[in-house]
Amino acid sequence: MNLYFAPMEGLTGYVYRNAHRACFGGVDKYFTPFLSPNQNHRFTAKEEKDVRPEHNEGISLVPQILTNRAEDFIWAAGEMKARGYREVNLNLGCPSGTVVSKYKGAGFLARQEALNRFLDQIFQEVDLEISIKTRIGIAAPEEFPELMEIFNRYPIRELIVHPRLRTDFYKNTPDRESFGYAVKESRASLCYNGDIFTEEAFRSAASRFPSVERVMLGRGLLANPALAERIRGIEEAPLTASRLAAFHRALYEGYRLAIPEERNVLFKMKEMWTYLICMFPEADRYGKKIKKAKSAGEYEAAVAALFREREPAPQAGYRAAL
Repeated sequence: MNLYFAPMEGLTGYVYRNAHRACFGGVDKYFTPFLSPNQNHRFTAKEEKDVRPEHNEGISLVPQILTNRAEDFIWAAGEMKARGYREVNLNLGCPSGTVVSKYKGAGFLARQEALNRFLDQIFQEVDLEISIKTRIGIAAPEEFPELMEIFNRYPIRELIVHPRLRTDFYKNTPDRESFGYAVKESRASLCYNGDIFTEEAFRSAASRFPSVERVMLGRGLLANPALAERIRGIEEAPLTASRLAAFHRALYEGYRLAIPEERNVLFKMKEMWTYLICMFPEADRYGKKIKKAKSAGEYEAAVAALFREREPAPQAGYRAAL
């Protein structure tokens, strides 16, 4: 089984990836938060830093690209090839309103003829493997068979299916019937993505789709950074407060080196804690102190108290906090 770490905008950039890779195992491949090339064919400074090879040493990484213009995708893929990458991923899953309104991400699924022309051009001109991360449609699962028909026309490296509609965002239950349709019909190798928050959820998906050998973890892995290890049965280093503290230290120090403004460092760390706090039972008061911290000193004291006074629960997960 191959386990992938999903791209999470604002969360899983190179600082996070390096800290996670140093402290936890089990992940075969990481994906970057999306790169959004513009018509001037330039990356933002943030995007450029995120894909620099020297920022991702020892990490199996796939850059993800968000666009509906074939020429922009082709340019971005060429830039990734020049940096040594062998695969790029097309984002057809982002449900954000600002993205969808431009017919990008999941919004591109509403324009199937344009999507087909786009795929035809990039598969002719890009000299890299191309994988796709997609939802099953905009508003109804009945859209998915037509999308699968389009996908099956092209030599897709992997088709990563998050079986939700754009209108679901991250609510409701993944539509495993639609994923089952993909299992039957897809010419490309499939990867399942959606609501794998615990080992039990993984086993449920794996038993239902035994032919699928790839699973992408997102929010569940943010909440429990050791989830991929637990799925694989790696028990050499159980998840403890001291182990999470070491991960936190690597992440915190990484952000302090990368981001000069203290308030922005705290913002990044607090965003991470919206997931990680789920691992600690009865920790609401600690979470509130972390969230309310206005200085590095207050933040560090709140986090130290949590790690000193509480142990994580290995079976906890993101779902428990919903």
